[in-house]
Amino acid sequence: MPDSVAVQISIDREIKEQADLLFSSLALDMSGAVDMFLHRCALRGGIPFPVEMPRYNQNARDAMKGARRISDDPAVKSYDSLDDLKKAISD
Repeated sequence: MPDSVAVQISIDREIKEQADLLFSSLALDMSGAVDMFLHRCALRGGIPFPVEMPRYNQNARDAMKGARRISDDPAVKSYDSLDDLKKAISD
């Protein structure tokens, strides 16, 4: 077995939790998944997927900005389920 070294990284807690769930369903742990990613990088000589900036048109950017503003506004009513939303609409 090759020599191993410890690597410490900091990542967003929510992303880590989502990744842990995904890797667990694939019978992997975080260390194994990161090791697999780094092997693919070395094998391909780069990142094994496209890294790019999305180019959205102005309408899409405006819609995303509006959605962000609405989701951050505590005065905007929210619903816990689709049934709750349907009930509110029908009232």
